[in-house]
Amino acid sequence: MVNRKETIAVIGAGSWGTALAMVLADNEHDVRLWGHKSSQIDEINQYHTNNQYLPDIKLPENIIGYTSLAEAMAGIQTIILAVPTKAIREVLDQIGKAAKQPLTIVHVSKGIEPDSLMRISEMIEEVASPAWLKAVVVLSGPSHAEEVSLRHPTTVSVSSKDMEEAERVQDLFINHHFRVYTNPDIIGVEIGGALKNIIALAAGITDGLGYGDNAKAALITRGLAEISRLGTAMGADPLTFSGLTGIGDLIVTCTSVHSRNWRAGNMLGKGKNLDEVLDNMGMVVEGVRTTKAAYQLAKKYEVNMPIAESLYDVLFNGQEVKQAVDQLMTRMKTSEMEELFNIMDARDN
Repeated sequence: MVNRKETIAVIGAGSWGTALAMVLADNEHDVRLWGHKSSQIDEINQYHTNNQYLPDIKLPENIIGYTSLAEAMAGIQTIILAVPTKAIREVLDQIGKAAKQPLTIVHVSKGIEPDSLMRISEMIEEVASPAWLKAVVVLSGPSHAEEVSLRHPTTVSVSSKDMEEAERVQDLFINHHFRVYTNPDIIGVEIGGALKNIIALAAGITDGLGYGDNAKAALITRGLAEISRLGTAMGADPLTFSGLTGIGDLIVTCTSVHSRNWRAGNMLGKGKNLDEVLDNMGMVVEGVRTTKAAYQLAKKYEVNMPIAESLYDVLFNGQEVKQAVDQLMTRMKTSEMEELFNIMDARDN
């Protein structure tokens, strides 16, 4: 399945960047893994491990760590951008200063920027110069880094305005344990990946409260409806939310202990405040930032998103978590089929 060998730079040596570097290395590409911590990069090069993020995982020897972004980018045409949403603009500025030729940027983070309300591909297009940006591709789907690093079967999607580049990226990654599909709906792919983190936070809260599987199943189902309503209003194909980057990613993120967002929500449900949760996590919880963006988007597009709004009140207005969940369960009655028809009408219009 592997096409010609390529040298690829992975920008971001966290768990997801490292796991994707392993997939590329397994496909016999030479991988340059960039991180800003010299001790971490020294560990990667000397011991072929990254124990802070992927404990007890041995990295392929064709992954070489770099602290110099310019050196990591020298002569390459493809960058995997695996940094948190809040760091993307800063890192892109550095990439632009080091870029010597047109680049395809494959972003693998899942978030929406508050206030600007931009998807990550839009942020990249705004910051990057046409002189060095060839294409933006998004890779997304139900894919915990811990399982990818163990080479467990995983399936994701890639999307882009330039589907030829999306297909090239598909060829770079695809192998017998990492299956890659293409999807032309870049809006839907990005929105599904970002908003599922909000629902995962809420699912963690219900588990932390001890409300059981019935409540969580209802939350996931209604959460998918919220994602579909907003995504469709923004121009996505609602069918995308029935696929890997919609219901697929939603299920895995809401039900797995690997999920940072579920774990953060679980701690909130057990009574910890947001600052305690974030200190305890030690890694970025994208759903917190995305909740603010989703709340703003719901107002902008006049879309009803009660789960996102309740979570916003918990995170930013100090509402008590049990009260927020109980209010969701006692909302004004409505017809489930009526809501589904509204989503389809929005797509057709």
